[in-house]
Amino acid sequence: MRTIYLDHSATTPVHPEVLKAMLPFYKGEYGNASSIYRLGRDARVAIDEAREKVARLLNSEVKEIYFTSGGTEGDNLAIKGVACALREKGNHIITSQIEHEAVLNTCHYLEKDGFDVTYLPVDQYGMVGLDDLEKAITGQTILISIMHANNEVGTIQPIAEIGALAHQRGVLLHTDAVQTVGKLPVDVEALNVDLLSLSGHKFYGPKGVGALYVREGTKFHPLAHGGHHERWKRAGTENVPGIAGLAKALEICQGELEEETEREQRLRDALQNGIREAIEGVRFNGHPTKRLPGSLSVCFERLEGEALILSLDLKGVMASTGSACSSGSLEASHVLKAMGVPIEIAHGSARFTLGRDNTQEDIDYVLDMLPEIVQRFRNMSPLHSPKGNS
Repeated sequence: MRTIYLDHSATTPVHPEVLKAMLPFYKGEYGNASSIYRLGRDARVAIDEAREKVARLLNSEVKEIYFTSGGTEGDNLAIKGVACALREKGNHIITSQIEHEAVLNTCHYLEKDGFDVTYLPVDQYGMVGLDDLEKAITGQTILISIMHANNEVGTIQPIAEIGALAHQRGVLLHTDAVQTVGKLPVDVEALNVDLLSLSGHKFYGPKGVGALYVREGTKFHPLAHGGHHERWKRAGTENVPGIAGLAKALEICQGELEEETEREQRLRDALQNGIREAIEGVRFNGHPTKRLPGSLSVCFERLEGEALILSLDLKGVMASTGSACSSGSLEASHVLKAMGVPIEIAHGSARFTLGRDNTQEDIDYVLDMLPEIVQRFRNMSPLHSPKGNS
């Protein structure tokens, strides 16, 4: 049975060249970057070179890049770090209702510690309104955290405009760019961001490593206290192979960005059009054009998404119900609910996210067997009655 992986927003396979770049630091070059002998100095050089590469690719200064364990730590470090550092200035934070749980749960934690948090609504496409944002800013607002693109429906937010508005009002902007780095051009200057978090395993790098961009002069406090690592902002022995792998993965993705964007978008559109033509009662989620090139979120009416995903798996196709972090839960997607999707329809959601190894043959295979699976579950449903496409 063939295997078709369509869950690249959850994680990606490590690129062979990335693995090659990492292997020396698991073998002969295994030194601790804090050691002063040769193995330690070699490890330090590898980290420095990786930091320079990441900074160049994001259009930042080298000293503005801090390596982390991934997107969740980066989001926590950005939000809690700024909140703690600027608490005397204000206690108000603004985010959106459709953020990743790494942001939402961090904000919930800060609410228990005396901070006020505004959770902005989104429109039917999952887009934050600039008017809503401007009205939410007060004299106590110290930070805005809005994701660059949503992990579930792929909608791309107007981060540059949000950043311009934030800076006009003297407020810092953090963006969770975990889903866009390696998939879209990400220039911290063009985006007007003060902090930006990313994660290596989303763009063919290793798991357990990420980076946080912090604009020079931005005050933030560390989460963990210990040694001098990452300029006293992130204590702990550096993940040298992971850092080398992250930098190599980002370099590869940036080099292939334009070509791969066009290719994934073409395949994504073929899948969407095929579903629309072959299956009735479907609803496509996210912005029709301002969306990640390889991302397709669709609700199949009158069936459960979990059952659909398990049936696809039996056919060798791996996709997800909404976001990977909520897979296995019968709770309707908070993203779809915020977008106004009825709960009974949101329960039938599936997310297909394409990557560099997917082909037209993969799309044809999915379209060949998906209609039968959907129809079989609908025939078993007491709610079955034909409806038109959305």
